[in-house]
Amino acid sequence: MSPDGAHAAGPGPGPGPDPGPGPGAGPVDPLHPGTLAVSAVRALTPYQPGKPIGELERELGSGDIVKLASNENPHGPSPAVLQAMQRSLAQVWLYPDGGCHELKQALARHLAVDPECLSVGNGSNDLLMLLAEAFLSPETSAVYSQYAFAIYPLVVRETGACAIEVAAQAHAAPMPLGHDLPAMLAALRPDTRMLFIANPNNPTGTWALAPELQRLIEAVPPTTLVVLDEAYYEYGRECGLPESLPWVTAHPNLIVLRTFSKAYGLAGARVGYAVSHPEIAAVLDRLRPAFNVNSLAQAGAVAALADQAHMRRAVRATVAELARLRAGLSRLGLWSAPSAANFVLVRVGARAAQLFRALLERGIIVRPLTSYALPDYLRISVGLPEHTDRVLAALAALPA
Repeated sequence: MSPDGAHAAGPGPGPGPDPGPGPGAGPVDPLHPGTLAVSAVRALTPYQPGKPIGELERELGSGDIVKLASNENPHGPSPAVLQAMQRSLAQVWLYPDGGCHELKQALARHLAVDPECLSVGNGSNDLLMLLAEAFLSPETSAVYSQYAFAIYPLVVRETGACAIEVAAQAHAAPMPLGHDLPAMLAALRPDTRMLFIANPNNPTGTWALAPELQRLIEAVPPTTLVVLDEAYYEYGRECGLPESLPWVTAHPNLIVLRTFSKAYGLAGARVGYAVSHPEIAAVLDRLRPAFNVNSLAQAGAVAALADQAHMRRAVRATVAELARLRAGLSRLGLWSAPSAANFVLVRVGARAAQLFRALLERGIIVRPLTSYALPDYLRISVGLPEHTDRVLAALAALPA
């Protein structure tokens, strides 16, 4: 660990401290064809999503399950979105529009950007992978924060690039466990091609405001791409986070990522987009798999943009419920991190794994965070009021 809190790690499972190459990273063995994969890929540990509802239903033999593990929007998409997706089924035998023309035009109007600045992906994860493939190599490095989204170390390490993890802010800081932007800037090297900033960040819910973000973006050299991941942008805006898109014009090395998975309630459809300099968008288009966004997803996303009122109602309801959830956790004596997203990070101590299992037995799925090197924490998504009541009652009933 260097004085500025940066830790450089080669390919290995992440996030968190790098334990070194995984069991599949040894020499090639003709009897085991998996060893033919490149070493950087063999050393990866796959991303583990939240436990599916169906899996717990099978385990418990019950259908009364509440999933608060994957930051999904329980309000779902608007009726107009579902109708548009149902109409698109009539042409499901045709390949989708590979260029996402209608969706890009709708996004361009909504965001007031040039369509040439837009890239569309199978969720924003798709775009993170494309960015890494396009701009990282074993000769380069990338910087991200401790406790940042687990996909960042995965996409960096799969390219063989050097992963530089910078220590998050201390628990006692004004933004506990949040990105330390000055330290991240100090960690940049001449070979750093990518700097990941999640705003708000998953799994902590923490955020940075306009002045500190602008200072960082202005100080980053033009040879380093700043990937500003705003998957929770609509929730953050309700909490006062800045509008970042105007910065893209002034900073050709800035890429803003957003998604329809969260506030728009389309997690199952998988639609994300990036706003960047047209040359970066053109590079991503060369790598983008043909038809990477299906017809139903495109139709739903276009309709979602047209129904902003539904999205805003859902966001306001979620922000209000977030406050109620945090207040309830505080009454139980549990500390939770400040959050500008649709989830909360809760410190429960050494009993985190026990609480996770106990909640599962009561039909409540939350997210354990051992894989993020946060073994004393759980992440709880904001659900409907009845979901909040249920998780708070369950926590209150469990032994301290």
